[in-house]
Amino acid sequence: MKNSNQNPGLYIHVPFCGSKCAYCDFYSVTDRNFIVRWLQALKKEIGLYQNDFAPFDTLYLGGGTPSILPDAVLAELTDFIKTQLPFSPAAEITLEANPDDLSLAKLKLFQDLGFNRLSLGVQSFDEDILKFLGRRHTARQAVHSLDWARTAGFNNITVDLMYAIPGQNAKAWYKNLQQALKFKPEHLSCYQLTLEPSTPLGQLVEQNRLQLWDEDNARLFFLETSLALAAAGYVHYEISNFAGDPDHFSRHNLKYWQHVPYLGLGPAAHSFLGNKRWWNIRNLEKYCEALNQGQAPLEESEDLTQAQWQLETLYLGFRTNRGVDLELLKDYPNHGTVLKQLRESSLIHEQDGRIIPTREGFVVADSLPLLFQ
Repeated sequence: MKNSNQNPGLYIHVPFCGSKCAYCDFYSVTDRNFIVRWLQALKKEIGLYQNDFAPFDTLYLGGGTPSILPDAVLAELTDFIKTQLPFSPAAEITLEANPDDLSLAKLKLFQDLGFNRLSLGVQSFDEDILKFLGRRHTARQAVHSLDWARTAGFNNITVDLMYAIPGQNAKAWYKNLQQALKFKPEHLSCYQLTLEPSTPLGQLVEQNRLQLWDEDNARLFFLETSLALAAAGYVHYEISNFAGDPDHFSRHNLKYWQHVPYLGLGPAAHSFLGNKRWWNIRNLEKYCEALNQGQAPLEESEDLTQAQWQLETLYLGFRTNRGVDLELLKDYPNHGTVLKQLRESSLIHEQDGRIIPTREGFVVADSLPLLFQ
């Protein structure tokens, strides 16, 4: 096992939303009356891990919708985290925000609390698509939030966008992408719409009342996105993620993709250390009850075998422009034949002893590890 000597990351799951989006499968609730209970339980969970991790060099408040928290609660939370857990200097501190929650004053508060990276869940600048997705904000609010974020002093902004949405053609998506680029964000995350059966839109697909784009068209969306952002000067460093330069890669998410330790706190949060992964109860009330009884709110855990760790390393590596160490692939008897086929198909190239997926390779990245089994 590797990477255990690198600084870990800290993730806090804020499980509250103003409303549930029609596509979202992340755990959240809309009852804000639980906020105080959640905060007190979270403080107890933090106490369980005070001596288990080296200083964190990233903090990520995700959700849910962290920006929905009352100012006083957010201030209390950030102060408690910083006083109870160790952080290295110049840590990357990210907060996810919904444009509907933001004002210039609120964004200045985020700055004052120490957040130096803002993740804006824009998803689209198209009003019809926003309504289809069930988003709370409008296109105008998205524009205002980006303007205000700059005025407030944020110089590390990432924008979430979604493509291959039913009713959205390539021209409309390109226009949407260009709108985002007008604000010169340091980072963009561009995701293809995928749906779990449990979501409202997923249920429509199951009932044949909604049709998603087929694989060929989704592939074209992906490739055009990558080409357009490359032309704008962005580095396509992970399947769904683009940065203006390596200094603005998501340091927190890199930990997930490189098997670096991370601690996840809050309901449904996941953690990883050494060869062990564990995750919390996906239920806010049960999460609070467990901690109030002095118990860790664990749902389950697993110890990765060397074979599992190695397969995950391939899976995660082929999703990034860092690729996979060639020496790791040599453990598989068929590696020579497979690599030859992938080169001939223009799906990979070799650089500095690593096997790197090409743009077309990213399209099929999730299937590449299975070829070596």
